[in-house]
Formats: sequence, structure tokens, C-alpha cells
Amino acid sequence: MLSLQTGICVLCLSAPAAHVDHCHETGRVRGVLCFNCNSAIGKLGDDPDTVRRAAAYLEGTSWKPTLVAPGVYRLPS
Repeated sequence: MLSLQTGICVLCLSAPAAHVDHCHETGRVRGVLCFNCNSAIGKLGDDPDTVRRAAAYLEGTSWKPTLVAPGVYRLPS
């Protein structure tokens, strides 16, 4: 796997890949990442929706919930 990635992190494409990343639910290995990228997705809860919201935030897209009824909010999809 590491040789297929040419020894670099598949997320940042710049740092040496040194940490095996895996799904915490299934144990399936997803790839080899650098420390920072592996730590970042872990801190985001390994949740693809959270990662997408983080990317949208960095791109300047507002991700504020919409009030649809008193005390009821709709999260952006």
C-alpha cells in the first residue's frame, strides 16, 4: 500500500506516510497517512459529513442551521 502511494500521505500529498489509517468500526485499513492528516480526521470523528462541512467552511461556504420551527433547526445537507 505504501509503495502504491509512493511513500507520501494520500491526503496532503506532501508529508511522508507513516501512520496506518483504519476504520474504527470495521478495522479495515484505508491507507497510510502522515501524522497530521491521520490526527485531523480522527479529531473530526472519522465522520465524512463533518469533513465535508470543514471543507465547505474553508472554502467560505456558510454552514449555519436554519430555524424551521421554535427550537427546531434544519442542518444544511
